[in-house]
Amino acid sequence: MHYFKRKEVRAILAVLAAIIVGSAAKDLGGELTGVQGRPIIMQELPPYGMVLIPQGSFNMGLNDEDALFAMNAPAKVVSVDAFWIDQTEITNNEYRQFVTYVIDSITRRMLGEQFDEFLIMEDANGNPLEPALLNWGVKYSSKNADYLDIINMLYTPVAESATGGKTLKVKKLLYAYSWVNYHKVLGWTPNATDEPLPVDENGDIIASSYIERESIPVYPDTLVWIRDFNLAYNEPLTLRYFAHPSYDDYPVVGINWKQATAFCHWRTNTLISYFNRIRRPVPHSYRLPTEAEWEFAARGGLLGQKYPWGGLYTYNIAGCYLANFLPQRGRYGLDGGVKTLPVGSFEPNDFGLFDMAGNVSEWTNATYEEKTSQQVHDLNPSFQFNAQEG
Repeated sequence: MHYFKRKEVRAILAVLAAIIVGSAAKDLGGELTGVQGRPIIMQELPPYGMVLIPQGSFNMGLNDEDALFAMNAPAKVVSVDAFWIDQTEITNNEYRQFVTYVIDSITRRMLGEQFDEFLIMEDANGNPLEPALLNWGVKYSSKNADYLDIINMLYTPVAESATGGKTLKVKKLLYAYSWVNYHKVLGWTPNATDEPLPVDENGDIIASSYIERESIPVYPDTLVWIRDFNLAYNEPLTLRYFAHPSYDDYPVVGINWKQATAFCHWRTNTLISYFNRIRRPVPHSYRLPTEAEWEFAARGGLLGQKYPWGGLYTYNIAGCYLANFLPQRGRYGLDGGVKTLPVGSFEPNDFGLFDMAGNVSEWTNATYEEKTSQQVHDLNPSFQFNAQEG
């Protein structure tokens, strides 16, 4: 026994000596050279469909009349770092990629519980090492009929469907993810009613309490077309706006704040999975813009202007409207569309961004509070209540 122990020690010492010699070989005369052998980072390619907004300063807040004299958005000079932002609003077809991923991953997970060929390899952090997308050919192959009972758990049977066809059970389409609440890392409790954070024997906050877990229904609220238009016939839009290919390039609607945040998390994980497969460091992550970033981007570099195109009017010298909104009560079509229009239907602003006024409302990561306009920092200002409340 002693012999084997001594032999084992010698082997370990030999390994340590090799490590020390290897390190010495990389030593550059005892100078401060940084860690050697780090990955070589090529110039970052522009994220697909996004525009780089340069750093800058601007007067954030109202530049025109305050109709109610509320004084709840007084102008303030702020600065923002450079950032990327989508050139257009997220379209139905882009958001459908998210919904499809959730359908595929849930289906594949259910199949993987009984059939090993559907298991997904993951790394130590739970990120998939292969795409979670399901090969939908298995649905229609007669030799794979055993899968159908599991796949059909996500669908309403034809006999029970109101439409006469097999339909998705959209409430089952949940995207589960976790995120770090940095307010808790700092020991802050965002709400006075929050329970005290758990601590260990040393009085330090237990690390797992920093992690927040979300499970978000991802399917758009298609009933928004009926809910927001009282006593109007918009049932065709409820049925087809998100589902029909004719509306692929229209902006997605019926998305709440938590769904928009979950979409950004999924978009980041999709990028991480790809860069892990090609063994490259991930250059960035996706999130909703801050209110300051959105306003700076919307202004397009113009200062003191009411609209992204400058000027005081919503139409040009030829009488053509410059954005999609309600031009006159009851006359919805004067701007070219009685409802939303495909993204990019009007000219971009000077940053190359489309629809920064009109078409649909857009989410930021900020929470609205009257008091915060003057209290937030003047560098990258942002106010978020409880970090993820929407």
